[in-house]
Amino acid sequence: MRADRLVSLVLLLRQRGRLSAATLARELEVSTRTVLRDIEALSAAGVPVYAERGRLGGFALLPGFRTELTGLNHDEALALLVAGSRRGAQVFGLGSALASAVLKVVDALPEGHRDTAADAARRLLIDPDIDLLARSTVVEEVPDAVAGEVRRAVFAGHKLRIHYAAAGRPPKWRTVDPIGLVTVRGQGYLLAKRSGEDRTYRLDRVLAAEELDEPAQRPDRVDLDRAWQERSTHFRSGGDQIAVLVRLHPDRREALVKTALTVLAEEPEADGRLRLEVTFQDAEHAEWALWQLAGDAEALAPQWLRAALFNRAAATASCYQAAVPDPGPRPPA
Repeated sequence: MRADRLVSLVLLLRQRGRLSAATLARELEVSTRTVLRDIEALSAAGVPVYAERGRLGGFALLPGFRTELTGLNHDEALALLVAGSRRGAQVFGLGSALASAVLKVVDALPEGHRDTAADAARRLLIDPDIDLLARSTVVEEVPDAVAGEVRRAVFAGHKLRIHYAAAGRPPKWRTVDPIGLVTVRGQGYLLAKRSGEDRTYRLDRVLAAEELDEPAQRPDRVDLDRAWQERSTHFRSGGDQIAVLVRLHPDRREALVKTALTVLAEEPEADGRLRLEVTFQDAEHAEWALWQLAGDAEALAPQWLRAALFNRAAATASCYQAAVPDPGPRPPA
């Protein structure tokens, strides 16, 4: 860990020039005293770092000094810089390692390409915190200690003990055979086997984790993409699914199909509308999906869903039933 920090310290001074001990401590997430010890270690190793006194002083490298980290072309470095904005590193507890890696990537570029690649990376935004409707993306919080233990067990092929809080149940310790890690829209999952059965655990529900010395019982090779697809299919086909008969405007078919789990049947009606039988995960899912489509969709069955949508619409209408003044012309689209 200290060797990585020393490299990061040198790269920070290389790319940003003179920096104070306090700034270096903040960037490296260590104490000022640790920074001073690291500076002494670098000097003893022959790295030409020197101190400038005064209010605007700090530490700097002698002009012309650079580390040699070669082998990356412009597009390779740009790809890694863009990857640095992905959320997976945060989910799996690799945020600080990613920051250090990005510093090394920038320093690896030839002098003439460094500014070009950095500017190009600033012109690409991947997975921002909000979408165009200002809806926030919630990224789970997984303690670094938990993420580290899980990650080490996955890579080492060892069994893993986790203190897991399943939805609606008290936390419980269980021993699993970890297979791999998956991140989807900021949500991390551990794919594992338990007593020979496939299991999927949300990382933000793992309260504590402990890597064991015992080898995990798992295949030597794994196709994570296929494993995730199989578990996704199993999840959608399990539980108390709800079948719904819907009469739908054809322009809204794609919106419904994207939300539903499966389409069981579909046929056109004489007036151009579509009649579909679709399934949803549960009653809440069905009511939410049909409500999004407003008057473009009518739930024909089951009756309880029709009643639920009617009650929701009536409650909404009651909020606006008082006399409303003329709103005037609508603003242009």
